[in-house]
Amino acid sequence: MSAADIDPAQRLKDRKPIPKPVPAYLATAGSPLAVDKVLYESAQKAPRVLVEEFTLPIRSGKAWKAPAGSIVRISTPEGPQVAEQCYTVELHASHVSVGDRLWSNLPYIRPLVTIIADTLAWYGKDEHGGRVHDLLGTRCDPYINSILSGGSYDFQCHSNLTRAVISHGLNESDVHDVINIFQSTGLDEQGRYFMNPCPAGPGDYIEFLAEQDVLMALSTCPGGDLSLWGFGEDSEEEMIKCCRPLKVEVFKLEDEGLLQREGWKPAEVSPYKGRHGMNIPLGEVRN
Repeated sequence: MSAADIDPAQRLKDRKPIPKPVPAYLATAGSPLAVDKVLYESAQKAPRVLVEEFTLPIRSGKAWKAPAGSIVRISTPEGPQVAEQCYTVELHASHVSVGDRLWSNLPYIRPLVTIIADTLAWYGKDEHGGRVHDLLGTRCDPYINSILSGGSYDFQCHSNLTRAVISHGLNESDVHDVINIFQSTGLDEQGRYFMNPCPAGPGDYIEFLAEQDVLMALSTCPGGDLSLWGFGEDSEEEMIKCCRPLKVEVFKLEDEGLLQREGWKPAEVSPYKGRHGMNIPLGEVRN
């Protein structure tokens, strides 16, 4: 008898207990994913010099360059507002904070930035399972909005990020997975994605140390603080009531040799040099 022929209720009844799973990726001491906490704490507390600052208006996007070793602070000067920022793979957690990193895409897979400060680290996990600084969800985009509402709105986060990177020689296909900064999200009991109102207050911030020269792009989400979010033109007009600007500051360390003396250097790409089995087109050969 095939397993597919067995009654599902019986299969569920016969299902054996599963041991508590071990996380797939562990950033424990000695792991390539681990960070030197002393080094990054030292960098975060060290005197710094402001190199660039700007305020990002509501429902807009901007891209800027951050040299390797610089520190970027993104803050909520007027109160709660969520933001989308490009990154790629999730190797630390579904929601990130101090000591976690954002990594580049295949085939490079190297850390782009490390989070060194987060004034929302206290939030933890709320009564619904929500956490902040989300890597689970994608950015809002005009394509799914059009499918769900029939509307055509040009200032979704995907569009804001697209406009932001074009002036740097990139295009829409370069806008990929994001970190939803200041956004509280989770999965409900049926595994469905949900979004809570943003818990940030005036002056909250998150800081990143650039692990290499990076181009950063940020969107002030048209959903504002997500207390009124929805789809369609009516919702877009309603949500503007809870939209606020974000502030970006780029710093360099006053002692520019500090990181190097502590053993820091720009991250290298993945060492994989294989050919993806191209010389064995029918698959892995086993004896």
